[in-house]
Amino acid sequence: MIRALVVVPGYLRIVALLLCVTSGLSEAASQCQPQTEYEKLYCQIKAKDANVALPSFEDFRRNDPQVQALLLKRPAARWGLAVPSPKVAPEPETSAAPKAPAQVTPPATEPPSRKSPAFGNTGLGECILQGDSIRCPGRQFELVSNQPNRALSDSVLSEENKLGLPSFTGDLNDEASVRRYLSTAYDRYIVKMLEIGLGGATMSFTRFYNGFWRHQSQGVDYAQRMESTYHYLKQDKKTLAVKARLHSKLPANLDNCSAINGDILVCDDVATSWVFVRAK
Repeated sequence: MIRALVVVPGYLRIVALLLCVTSGLSEAASQCQPQTEYEKLYCQIKAKDANVALPSFEDFRRNDPQVQALLLKRPAARWGLAVPSPKVAPEPETSAAPKAPAQVTPPATEPPSRKSPAFGNTGLGECILQGDSIRCPGRQFELVSNQPNRALSDSVLSEENKLGLPSFTGDLNDEASVRRYLSTAYDRYIVKMLEIGLGGATMSFTRFYNGFWRHQSQGVDYAQRMESTYHYLKQDKKTLAVKARLHSKLPANLDNCSAINGDILVCDDVATSWVFVRAK
């Protein structure tokens, strides 16, 4: 399944859930140029303990507010610092464009939207968006929220449960091949985030796609980095409460929705991702 990327000026930034330990107080200080409450709190914690297990400042600021709050809760508690409740706010603009991988040029144009195989040749054309539900002939999908641990299956937060994304081994200059790989990887990412009760805190496909290219340009295996992040999220999910809904915003239409499989639909507007699961 190949998805189209929605390109919106000002939003071509990579948002990925990343785990990266930053060391050195001087390095942490030089990275910190906070513009939001969470970024200020991040810098405050780094100033107290430069070796705290937090993502780099650049990676931290690219996460959604709910994930930022989750990442900050544990280290903030050690210093008696309060973490504000997540709010929906525009991300600070930046003039810096993502770097392209060495000797690899990401596509300048995007292919047309794909049809959803799980719904036949008509895609979602016969479906209707009604608030937090999507109604299709013979089936209905409901918007997913983050789930408390008591609602999860046994052992999903254990060390044995892996994200399990395969590493890309093809030709980076073959855009169709890269897109197929990322589409398949994204499908698994969505399913695994639902598994640990974080279906309401997923990234959009555009951000997932751009995250791959950003890490590729740095020589970092995207699959391994995402595996580390999944491990970190599971550990925090064991002890930290997660808000069910980050915001009340809903998709405007079904134009940017696609099927992960017959039971899961994902919609996004680049900045926000919504996951809908088939009602039983």
